Amino acid sequence: MAKVNFTAVRVASFKCPDGKSQAFLWDGKSPGLGLRATAAGARSYIFQAKFHSQTIRVTIGDARTWSIDEAQERARTLHIMVDSGIDPREHAAEQRAAHEVRQAEVRRQEATVGDAWSIYLKYLGSAISPKTKKPRSSRYLADHRALAAPGGTPVKRGKGKTVRGPLAPLMCLKLSDLTAERVASWLEVESAERPTNAAHAYRLLKAFIRWSAGHDDFSGIVGSDAWQSSKVTGLVPQSKAKQGGTLQREQLPAWFKAVRELDNPVASAYLQATLLCGARREEMAALKWADVDFVWKSLHLSDKVETQTGRDIPLPPYLSALLAALPRRNEWVFSSLTSEDGKIAEPRFSHNRALAAAGLPHLTIHDLRRSFGTLSEWVECPIGIVAQIQGHKPSALAEKHYRRRPLDLLRMWHARIEAWMLEQAAIEFAPPQAERGLKVVTAA
Repeated sequence: MAKVNFTAVRVASFKCPDGKSQAFLWDGKSPGLGLRATAAGARSYIFQAKFHSQTIRVTIGDARTWSIDEAQERARTLHIMVDSGIDPREHAAEQRAAHEVRQAEVRRQEATVGDAWSIYLKYLGSAISPKTKKPRSSRYLADHRALAAPGGTPVKRGKGKTVRGPLAPLMCLKLSDLTAERVASWLEVESAERPTNAAHAYRLLKAFIRWSAGHDDFSGIVGSDAWQSSKVTGLVPQSKAKQGGTLQREQLPAWFKAVRELDNPVASAYLQATLLCGARREEMAALKWADVDFVWKSLHLSDKVETQTGRDIPLPPYLSALLAALPRRNEWVFSSLTSEDGKIAEPRFSHNRALAAAGLPHLTIHDLRRSFGTLSEWVECPIGIVAQIQGHKPSALAEKHYRRRPLDLLRMWHARIEAWMLEQAAIEFAPPQAERGLKVVTAA
């Protein structure tokens, strides 16, 4: 291996001969120092030596940025390491690993609550819930996003801007700053403004902190006292569920009359369907024509409990006629020409107009679901039947393990509930001949 003393001219003029992928020029002054030129025109300083009877090669750097003196000094350092029994490659790898550890720790300490919250949301969206053994619902994930939202964006309907979520003030903090004192001061402010939301936000924050303790990137940053310290738990307000309202039997005539007279037939049908089936607001709004079986008289609804399979409920006679009369403008039963996704988005406005026209007290869409469960007691319908139609989780051992009610049995009771409501509302309706067995004569 011929050696020459490196000079600026020799280094600058050295090139890889044609037909070869690389060529080497070795320095006569510094043992092991070489200049490698490739067919692509790159030139870099290298160090080559014997280590435990094996040839090792280490790249020093680009010849354009390293001077000859610097390359020679680096070659001498590497030679000393080899003579000392240290493999320069292993030494470099250890340094890189140590640097990465330091950088990772810096990132850990600099991570904000918002950074970790984004990763937490991805985890919630992909992992199975240990409690239900099922994927988490989109409503559950949307709730997490809303409670941490900064607000200030235009609302989708009407005028004004969205309000920030109660967790938003914490998102800009470093995880290391999420101490019991900071959480306590946050709770004190939020509880004064909106106690129920603050209690809900605290429960989500507690779950988030416990998750971060088991995450490789965030473990050990937030102490458990951030959520379980007495100075924090003592400030958590007691959650009070809204009592809500229900339609009374004597209010059914006025309600049905006002709803049936709405100028929007889709909204009218939606409100009646929600009351007659006791379904959740979004379950009924998401009903597709493919989910309606007019032959076997059934509806397939998405379900909060059975998130993957949904549930099948009967399609009672009056509701069947009501849905059959709706226009088929797209895939949605309760379609809309103005909403982004093509289905009814905000039925509250139509419902509020109907309530005002009927002179009835305020009722939410969820109150119609509550009304179905309450009014069904007038026909002495078994509570398990009502719960199955509404999609409630079984609350008793017998209901959970020993009741498998067929759709026919549900249909019999559902038709009775519908017929009783129509009778109280003084609506005349006779089922078609094909449903003669379910016919109930209503009052005029």
